[in-house]
Amino acid sequence: MTVFRKIEGVYKGAPFHMVGDGFRVSNYFPSGNRFGQRLSPFILMDYNAPFVFPPSEQVRGVGAHPHRGFETVTIAYEGSIEHHDNQGNHGIIGPGDVQWMTAGSGLLHKEYHEREFAKRGGLFQMIQLWVNLPRANKMHSPRYQELLSSQMGRSDLPDGGGSVRVIAGEFNGIKGPAQTFTPIHLFDIELKVGGKAQCSLPTSFNTAALILRGSARINESQVVHEGDFVLFENVPGEIQIEGQEDHTIILVLSGEPIDEPIVMHGPFVMNSPEEIAEAFNDYQMGKMGNPNF
Repeated sequence: MTVFRKIEGVYKGAPFHMVGDGFRVSNYFPSGNRFGQRLSPFILMDYNAPFVFPPSEQVRGVGAHPHRGFETVTIAYEGSIEHHDNQGNHGIIGPGDVQWMTAGSGLLHKEYHEREFAKRGGLFQMIQLWVNLPRANKMHSPRYQELLSSQMGRSDLPDGGGSVRVIAGEFNGIKGPAQTFTPIHLFDIELKVGGKAQCSLPTSFNTAALILRGSARINESQVVHEGDFVLFENVPGEIQIEGQEDHTIILVLSGEPIDEPIVMHGPFVMNSPEEIAEAFNDYQMGKMGNPNF
């Protein structure tokens, strides 16, 4: 008889709000639900649920802003996102693509709707995760991983029940392309009605799932719906997800906790208040680069 990993709780995100003028997001944590370090190494999740932006000659988004001490993971489902920074990096991601940015020691960047998408308008859907870096890597040189849809690991589920797209880590022996500083599993599951995905993730890894579309039955018991965030207990057991509607999509995130102090303030995530003060000072002194780019 299969032993299933227990569900700790099912949560909703905070009310939707605008980030800049281009991202209409619900924050699931840390402000939407104050989990503290319960979800380490994941420290923030903003979800721009499907939303139609009208055509605009002005590019919508967020202007130049700094980061230090962590990584941003932007997953595009609908629409196109463009970015560039003060170190000369530039890129565009569209449906199925992921941008994995290591802020590390610090940089300034902009994120906005890709220009042609902004002009024509349309459906926009994305997720941004913040992933903490361990103390030893917080001052790593900034880097980007532009992970295209064609590069993702893919695993077909039994009986034509759906598929799994692996961004990071591994599902049933299929590996994702993302390089991570600490062990992380990150993948999308798409299910048909009755399609089942089952996985065994390390008990010590903090593990959760967000229902992006449709509905699913978790561990043969609890039915969850679009917008629900499912947090699992750190106990032994399998996780089974069964589609209750065609085209149900679930994002699963699981990672080894980083057992270090966390101090977050605005765009900086460090280990002490003194390091936060140093980050603000470095930014104000121009040590993270020229903001006029």
